Amino acid sequence: MSDRDRQLDKMKNADGFVAALDQSGGSTPKALASYGIAEDTWSGEDEMFDLVHEMRTRIITSPAFTGDRILGAILFDNTMEREIEGRSTSAYLWEVKQVVPILKVDQGLAAEADGVRLMKPITALDGLLDRAQGHGVFGTKMRSVVSQANASGIRAIVDQQFEVGRRIVARGFVPILEPEVDIHCPDKAEAEGLLKQEIMRGLDELEAEELVMLKLTLPEVDGHYRACIEHPNVVRVVALSGGYSREEANGRLARQKGMVASFSRALSEGLSASQSTDAFNATLDKSIQSIFEASRT
Repeated sequence: MSDRDRQLDKMKNADGFVAALDQSGGSTPKALASYGIAEDTWSGEDEMFDLVHEMRTRIITSPAFTGDRILGAILFDNTMEREIEGRSTSAYLWEVKQVVPILKVDQGLAAEADGVRLMKPITALDGLLDRAQGHGVFGTKMRSVVSQANASGIRAIVDQQFEVGRRIVARGFVPILEPEVDIHCPDKAEAEGLLKQEIMRGLDELEAEELVMLKLTLPEVDGHYRACIEHPNVVRVVALSGGYSREEANGRLARQKGMVASFSRALSEGLSASQSTDAFNATLDKSIQSIFEASRT
C-alpha cells in the first residue's frame, strides 16, 4: 500500500481528529499572544514566523502529539517549507508521528458581499501545489465565511469552494472545503440549512473518483450534516471550533455523530511559552484527549 493509500485510509476510517496549525500572516499575532508572546517582542514578519514555528514545533514534537489520536495536521505554507529535527515539517509529521500533512492554500478573504466573504483569488495555486507534492502533502484546506443567511451569497461561496476544490482534486490531492458559518451569524440555523442544501448539490455533481473533505461550523441542529457525512464522495467531515471555548466546542461536537474535530484555538487553549516542558506536555495531552473523546461519537 502506498503512503497516499495509507493516509487516505487513516483519514477515512481511523479514530482521531485533525489539528489545525495553519495560522498565517493575519492570524499569527493573535495566536502568539494567546501563547504568551506579545507583539512587541518581535521585529518584522521573519521573526514572527520564527516564533510561531517554534510554537508549532513544540506542539508537534510533544509526546502527546501522535497519530494514535491525531489524524492529520493542517499547515501554513511557511511551516511546510521549514524543518523539524532535520526533516521537512510534512515529512516529520508522517514519518515520525504518523500524522497526515495537509496544506492551507487560500490567500485570505475578500470583502463581504451578499452576506458572505468569498476567498480572494488564489493566484499561485499551481505553483503551491507543485511545492506541496514535493513535500508529500496529502490534502489542502481553504476557508471562506458565511455571515448571513443569504441564499445567493451562500450559493456563490459553495460554488467557489467546489470549483477550486475540483482543480485541486485533479492534481491528486484531497481538498478540505471550508465554508465556515460565523458563530455570531444572527440567523445561524437558517444559514446552515441553506449551506447544507448547496453542499449536497455540489457533492452530487462530483464524479465518483472526486473525493473531498468538509470543514464546517458546529451546527445549531444536532446531526444536521449527517447526509454530508454519509455521502460517498466525502472522506470525512471535520468541525471547526469557530471561537467557541474548548469545553463548549467539545460538548457540541460530541452530539454530532460521525463528525470529528479540526480545532485550532480550542486545541492550543491553555498552552504557554512560559510553561515547563512537563507542564506544557501535560496540558497538551489533556487537551488532545478531550478533543479525541468528543470526536469518537
